[in-house]
Amino acid sequence: MSAIGVAGTRSANDARHDVLPRGAFDGRASVDSFLRVSDDDAIPSEPLLIDSRPVVAVGDEPRDLGFGSIVGGANERRLIERDGRFTARREGFAPLSYLNGYHAMLTISWPRFLGIVTLVYAAMNALFAVLYLLCGTEALGGLGPERLGGRFLRAFFFSVETYATIGYGNIFPASAAANWLVTVESIVSILAVALLTGLVFARFARPTAALLFSDFAVIAPYQGKSGFMFRITNARSNQLMELEAKVQFTRIDGKGRQYTQLKLERTKVMFFPLSWTVVHPIDESSPMFGLTHDDLVRMDTEFLILISGIDETFAQTVHARSSYKSDEIMVGMKFANMYNPVAKDGTISINVSRLSDLEDAPLDGEDDFRHTQTYRHTGHFTGFSAARPPEPPKKRRF
Repeated sequence: MSAIGVAGTRSANDARHDVLPRGAFDGRASVDSFLRVSDDDAIPSEPLLIDSRPVVAVGDEPRDLGFGSIVGGANERRLIERDGRFTARREGFAPLSYLNGYHAMLTISWPRFLGIVTLVYAAMNALFAVLYLLCGTEALGGLGPERLGGRFLRAFFFSVETYATIGYGNIFPASAAANWLVTVESIVSILAVALLTGLVFARFARPTAALLFSDFAVIAPYQGKSGFMFRITNARSNQLMELEAKVQFTRIDGKGRQYTQLKLERTKVMFFPLSWTVVHPIDESSPMFGLTHDDLVRMDTEFLILISGIDETFAQTVHARSSYKSDEIMVGMKFANMYNPVAKDGTISINVSRLSDLEDAPLDGEDDFRHTQTYRHTGHFTGFSAARPPEPPKKRRF
């Protein structure tokens, strides 16, 4: 098998385009049979008339996952950041055409959200304070400006009371213009409070996956072979059901960037109460078979990961993305045991802080990573070993 693997197979449609008659002919000819037909083609029972125009083979559509040949071939950066963000960007929009305030307010962090709300609230009250000042010196009655730090601050505090419908009575509108402005501000405040309430509710109600990915992926012994592995766990107290993992192995060869979906030990788990070690067995059918870590570096490899599942709280599908580059893959290491000692009542738990802890798991041979000794996890807790930083990968084949 090729060390890199075949990027794709020819489709049945391609096979039909490659069909040739048994002999050369000009014009239109009668042909009783063909040298080769695809599985989907019925063998003709009667002679067929075939056009002698040149037949052009139709190739498979490039499997670039949507990145395109430019991003996939020319971009030396990673395609997906560790936090799931794409590195490619869209530019050249018309001014402000790409801005979507609602989407932005739903997706920004809580500190930024609260900061923007505070700034907008202060700006709106400052605007109405200026408008109250424009109504004249006698527009507001009650406490004098000297007791509140000046005319602007008195107008600002009155706007806050009006905006929040507090109405202490220490300051009140004393002219027709001021009362009309109070009416307008009351309507604006009702709409603003409704909008803010909707945004806060939508932020709480929007389901998102908070998965923790191990800092490193490893290549370790696995059932008589080697395996590419990474580990994930849920960062929240909610439950995720029917998790599915997809891993794309992307690398650059002489034909450009190639994408291959790796076959996993299991692609789905029904329940996800603790952690999941996703494993790709490196056997003869794997595109990683026979490669070394230097090969991964040379081919600018990246493992693109998509995890999807159902959030039990919202009963909606959630997604999480991440990736591993060649310098984030530890060869000859395995993940340390995450399990805590079993509690007196029989409860089993894991220590999430050990998600990325590694231990030595040497592969057989100095130059050959095609492991021949069977390694199986017994499932029994044997105590924690001291966490140690990973060593640089050695030049061996897996």
